[in-house]
Amino acid sequence: MQGLIYQMLVEDHRRMENLLALAETDAGACGAGAYEEFRSGLLRHIGMEENILIPSAHRARGGERLPIADRIRLDHGALAALLVPPPTPEIIACIKAILSGHNPLEEGKDGLYETCERLAGDGHDSLLERLRAYPCPRLKPHVSGPGVLEATRRALARAGYEWDELVNRPSV
Repeated sequence: MQGLIYQMLVEDHRRMENLLALAETDAGACGAGAYEEFRSGLLRHIGMEENILIPSAHRARGGERLPIADRIRLDHGALAALLVPPPTPEIIACIKAILSGHNPLEEGKDGLYETCERLAGDGHDSLLERLRAYPCPRLKPHVSGPGVLEATRRALARAGYEWDELVNRPSV
C-alpha cells in the first residue's frame, strides 16, 4: 500500500538525496548552500518519523513497538551525530552509506512507511496533515574539534557502524 504518506516521505528522501549530491560537488563551501538545506531537511524528516510517525504506529498497535523501530532509531541517532561537525568528504560518505541501507527499511515492501500507512486507518488524513505541518528545525552552528569527531564515532558504534568501514565503502 503506497498511499499519500508513503509518497510524501519517499519524495522527501529523493529531495534530500539530490541535495546531498549537490553538496558533494560543492566541497569547497563547507556548511553552505545545498548541504545546509540537506541538513535541515534530514533533521526535519527524522523529527517527523520520531515524533509523529513511529509513535502513531505504536499507538495503533496498542502500545506494541514496531519491530523495525529500534533499527531506524539507531540510524537516526547516527545520522544526527554526523550532522554536528562541518561537512567533509568523509562525513558525506558516512551519511550516504547509512542512508543506502536505511531508506530501504522505510520504503521497502512492508517497511516503515507502508506499515504506518496501513495502521493509520481512519486517522490517515490527520496523520498526513501533521507530517506536512512539521516545522523545519532551527539549525545550530556546526561544531568541530577532536572531541566532536570522537562523539560522532561513538554514536556510529552504538548504531553498529564503524567509521573507517563507512568512509571506505564503495558508493552506490
